[in-house]
Amino acid sequence: MSVRKRTWKTRAGESKEAWIVDYAQDGERHIKTFARKKEADAYAQQIGVDIRAGVHTPVSKSITVAQAAEDWIKSIALEGREASTLAQYRQHARHITDRIGSYKLAGLTTPRLNTFRDDLLTTLSRAMARKVLGSLKSLLRDAQRRGNVAQNVALAVKKIDADKRGEGRLKVGVDIPTTDEIKAIIAAAGNWRPLLLTAIFTGLRASELRGLRWSDVDLKTGELHVRQRADRYNMIGKPKSKAGNRTVPLGPLVINVLREWKLACPKGELHLVFPTASGQIAGHNNVVRALNATVRAAGLTDRKGKPKYTGLHALRHFYASWCINPLDRGGQGLPPKVVQTRLGHSSIVMTMDTYGHLFPPGDDDDRRLAVAERALLG
Repeated sequence: MSVRKRTWKTRAGESKEAWIVDYAQDGERHIKTFARKKEADAYAQQIGVDIRAGVHTPVSKSITVAQAAEDWIKSIALEGREASTLAQYRQHARHITDRIGSYKLAGLTTPRLNTFRDDLLTTLSRAMARKVLGSLKSLLRDAQRRGNVAQNVALAVKKIDADKRGEGRLKVGVDIPTTDEIKAIIAAAGNWRPLLLTAIFTGLRASELRGLRWSDVDLKTGELHVRQRADRYNMIGKPKSKAGNRTVPLGPLVINVLREWKLACPKGELHLVFPTASGQIAGHNNVVRALNATVRAAGLTDRKGKPKYTGLHALRHFYASWCINPLDRGGQGLPPKVVQTRLGHSSIVMTMDTYGHLFPPGDDDDRRLAVAERALLG
């Protein structure tokens, strides 16, 4: 391997110079040109380390990031992911290829990808930038698995943390309906009463409600089993995660309402609990519009007449708070791990990050400490 200086003159007689790294791998010669000797020396040193470790791919033999993105999307599609998930990854891939699609995989460096990271933060929302950077790392892992690149230089790129500053805690009466508001929503529900009652007292996601089958509802034992969901494209698939596959208990009110609804429910091949009038999968937007109309009918609007709560997640938040609140406040007083299971969260961290502030503090901590000390020391 050598680093040498090359000089020449342009047609206008201007003197130019460049630094060339000349090396051989597996009997083949490779050359890369740099503007500065410092850059050429650093590259030569790194190439020497990588060749000895067996993790170097010459740029001349490398595919582009755009080509790797196509392979990555195809591999995701072959995994049988939902159409909505695939659409999200395609969107991420477009953000990646628009910026660095023409780059060869072997030519990517951690400093270059840190610049890519900064560009994402400048041009996209922090949440989207975080997702796109995560997808780039996944894309390069896939390329490494295929043998198209020897190492994933994106792993050393600084993560984009979620921005907690503007999020704030969920507030009752703002993000979470109050008990009186829930009563008003139920009273105004009309034909949507079975769906909204189930949402309120089970905490199911909109996609899980739309994909719910009668075979997953046991009215005798009072249990509802979440085994599938309907995505935004009305495609039936597995729950959002392994934890999403769960059993949720039903109270007498919901059982009685669903028992009556089962007799009137439109029939269809999918045997859905909340289908359209023709028995098909209800569209997500239609369900949201139904909630919005009910919230308006309940008198829960802002100064402009817009509904105060505009998504079924507000009802899911209420269910979480109902599970958490102690019995003397009309709740169930469930511990965090049970709440996590009921909601289908993949980790207790997610539950506590979202709802941890709703759990009541230990009022008798001082007394417990004193008892514990006496028991230990006698």
